[in-house]
Amino acid sequence: MGLELHIAFRYLSVKRWWHWLIVVAFVALSPLWIIAAFIVLAVASERLADISSRAASLIITIIAIGGIYLGVAALIVVIGVMSGLQTEVRDRILGTNPHIMMLTYGDELRFEDWEGPLEAARADPDVTIGEPFVYTQSLVFKRVHYQQGLALRGISQDATERLGDQTLVGDWNFNDTGSGLPGLVLGFRLAGRLQAGPGDTVNLISGQGAELTPAGFIPKFKKFEVVGLFRSGMFEYDNQMAYSSLEAAQDLVGLDDAVTGLAFWVKDPWKADEVAARLSQTLGYPYYLRDWKVTNEGLFNALKLEKMGMALVLALIVIVAAFNIVSTLIMVVADKTREIGILRSMGMTSRRVLNVFMLQGLIIGVAGTMLGLVGGLALSWAIDYFNLIALPGDVYLISEIPIILNPLDIAWIVAAGIFISLLATVYPSHLAARLTPVEAIRHE
Repeated sequence: MGLELHIAFRYLSVKRWWHWLIVVAFVALSPLWIIAAFIVLAVASERLADISSRAASLIITIIAIGGIYLGVAALIVVIGVMSGLQTEVRDRILGTNPHIMMLTYGDELRFEDWEGPLEAARADPDVTIGEPFVYTQSLVFKRVHYQQGLALRGISQDATERLGDQTLVGDWNFNDTGSGLPGLVLGFRLAGRLQAGPGDTVNLISGQGAELTPAGFIPKFKKFEVVGLFRSGMFEYDNQMAYSSLEAAQDLVGLDDAVTGLAFWVKDPWKADEVAARLSQTLGYPYYLRDWKVTNEGLFNALKLEKMGMALVLALIVIVAAFNIVSTLIMVVADKTREIGILRSMGMTSRRVLNVFMLQGLIIGVAGTMLGLVGGLALSWAIDYFNLIALPGDVYLISEIPIILNPLDIAWIVAAGIFISLLATVYPSHLAARLTPVEAIRHE
């Protein structure tokens, strides 16, 4: 195998091993436009005809390595971005929402006699926290001429401890207000549109629990004092979410002692579906449970599909680059036909000739893939460190993401780059191996 490797390096038009390092460094440090400009310049000056076959082969080799390099680097960056997006969205959803929600069947979001099911669920060894909540859609306004839709969640005072790290201004003390009104914590984007801050009074109107009078339906109305602003990092929540005490939310929607549902947190969020199924079987009808995976299934399926689609499109760059390897090897076979004939006449078998050209293509593929690996990791670090990618928050729920590089993803990208490069050597290698000594030596 040593002889085949030596010949493969020489057929790459590189006389010394350190010349090969120069070629690799040129591809790694030079943008693609430099290579393109070099070739266009040569064509424009009509000097391509004067370029020796060795120089032409070297140029095509550089282009082939550059194609693999760009394809692998782009794949690593894009997969890292999409993995970071999925992880960040998931973590922020889990940081704001419960792992499991328990509701009851019926037309109204009204959960009566909830103490018994709450204690039964808390007895499960995998459940760490269980508490009631109220959820309703309302209108909020500070001034009558501007009203805004709001998703109000009523929670117990103990539940605010988990949300403390989201505090932007003020605090989560719903009961200690200067005006004596119940406290309200607004998403900072919503507060910005309302021009409301801590100490301001806002008004909430809820259609749930509206009273029927001779004059028609009269919605529920309640005043709140803003005690704080929160920032969850998710555009949708910061734009339309608010929190109040459980009692104030119950009073707004006319639930009395009833609640909307029960919220649970478990030891392992990834096993939330198993815990939900077990609790559902234990409690039975009329209760039904939804874990966070089911609630956000559409979002995560869309992100997964987008990740797969982008990976497939970018993989085409590597496949196109593989055709450069094919053309490089075919040109080398045509140029080195007489030498192949001499080697065959000296006793080199067709199998060893095959190995020469497969090794040549493999060298190109490994060089491009390793350069792409280093370049992709470096670019991913730069994008993450300098926060170079900004996302539209109204589309992706978050406005900035970290890049997360999964070792398994990187491994299959590297393996795919090398495999595609090796696959590209099959036809040219067999073309060279089929040459007979007499035909090869007589080749003009």
